[in-house]
Amino acid sequence: MLGRSSGLPRCFGREEVFLPTAPESAALDRWATLERGVPSTLLMENAGRSATLVLERIFPEGPVLVAAGPGNNGGDGMVLARTLAAHGRDVRVIIVGSRPAPDPLLHGWPVPIQRLSDDDEPLDTALRSAGVLVDALLGTGARGEPRAEHARVIQAMNSSGRPVLALDVPSGVDASSGAVPGMAIRAQVTVALGSPKLGTLLFPARELAGRIVAVEIGFPPPATGWASARLLTPDWARARRPQQRRNPTHKKAEGWLLILAGSPGMAGAAVLAARGALRAGAGYVQVASPPENRSVIQAAVPEAIFLDVSDEDRLLDAARSCDALAAGPGMGTGPVEAKRLDRLLSLPDLGGVVLDADALTLLGEGRLPGLATAPIGRRLLTPHPGEMARLGEMAERVRKSPLDACRSGAARWHSTVLLKGAPSVVAEDGEGPVWVSATGSSDLARAGMGDVLTGVAGAFMARGLGGLEAAGVALHYTGRAASATGLGETLLPSDVAEQLSGALNEEEASSDLGYPFVTLDLDPPR
Repeated sequence: MLGRSSGLPRCFGREEVFLPTAPESAALDRWATLERGVPSTLLMENAGRSATLVLERIFPEGPVLVAAGPGNNGGDGMVLARTLAAHGRDVRVIIVGSRPAPDPLLHGWPVPIQRLSDDDEPLDTALRSAGVLVDALLGTGARGEPRAEHARVIQAMNSSGRPVLALDVPSGVDASSGAVPGMAIRAQVTVALGSPKLGTLLFPARELAGRIVAVEIGFPPPATGWASARLLTPDWARARRPQQRRNPTHKKAEGWLLILAGSPGMAGAAVLAARGALRAGAGYVQVASPPENRSVIQAAVPEAIFLDVSDEDRLLDAARSCDALAAGPGMGTGPVEAKRLDRLLSLPDLGGVVLDADALTLLGEGRLPGLATAPIGRRLLTPHPGEMARLGEMAERVRKSPLDACRSGAARWHSTVLLKGAPSVVAEDGEGPVWVSATGSSDLARAGMGDVLTGVAGAFMARGLGGLEAAGVALHYTGRAASATGLGETLLPSDVAEQLSGALNEEEASSDLGYPFVTLDLDPPR
């Protein structure tokens, strides 16, 4: 059974974790204070005190230097400094910009304060004397490159060799897009106040945010749709994964998946998809592939049932009987393959559908009109960025705004879309949020990983999940399986399939910080 003792990255998150943009965060602040009567000073107090407890748990020793800016982010830093002083910790503050003196947020505590001057020596001296640095310079409302004085402090903090804890977002990153237009803090820990900001989960900002710890600070419960993105957390996946098998049961009652994959010479794609599906718990897996692939598939995956794809009658019978069809890995894009798949998609009693790889190419070329027949809510497309472009989304948009591209693709094809990337994101057709994966790393960038994911998602769909749930649960558990191998850049797709059983039996996640107000605790990507 997997757990923290196994060396897995931390991955704790409550079932409901919102990922607001900067404007959405500002709107929540206004709503809480103006409409619900929550004083902004109370939110700031809760934020600073909760961040203090996190800092003291992660960095229990050494003097602390807080770099505070003029806005609310600086105010959070002042509350943190005062709380540390009240706890007996050696703390001092360097102010960048204008703040009142004495600052009322210090409540009279004698915290040493100095203002940034034109001379670098006092700044360098303060940094050298600190054991831990706190970034409270710029908040979620900052746009564009930091001003010269902020950039100067950011550069000095990054060069100091001291660990940095950032409040809400690392200064210099865009809280909405994850862009880093200029100098930015490289934090070891980011304490997200209320909710983790969307930009900190997106690259390149994700590499600068370090360990992300989100803390509850007293916001009233907002409307479910207040944030346009949400996180696929361990608790979310655990709540939606197929239930434990009934007793008694039988193989076809636990999910019948038909996999259409592997042209001659591409049997490996079918093998990987089948292995993923079987490890994800599908009770009955049929692989429809050309007869040239029979010996390879039956030797590599003897648990799967081989079906000669050219036997049209048996193929149609299987498609009518199965709970889900997963098609595309290594399948080929010729006229025969297109006609065959479209005929299956056109069946009125077809179950769920997962389309990947070559099937997406055919779809983008307009050769699969039968997809419109497949049941709404149980259509899942799993493109990588190149395939997403072939589905009609502009390549530049896919690169710069993957969440918008995913949402647009879902609306275009009236399907759930899982856009693979760093991070992978999922969107349904409609007004719902875009879901962002909390797991995965660059180690997954290898041919064949998508084939495993197709099989896993297909298995979960065959076991009764809809498109969104199948995509999100598959993303979470394949990501955890990849991390569990510990193989880094030597990771193979077959390793992920083999580790799925451990990931699915992983102990319930928790944060080792031990605080009930912590809603998310994620290690940086490896």
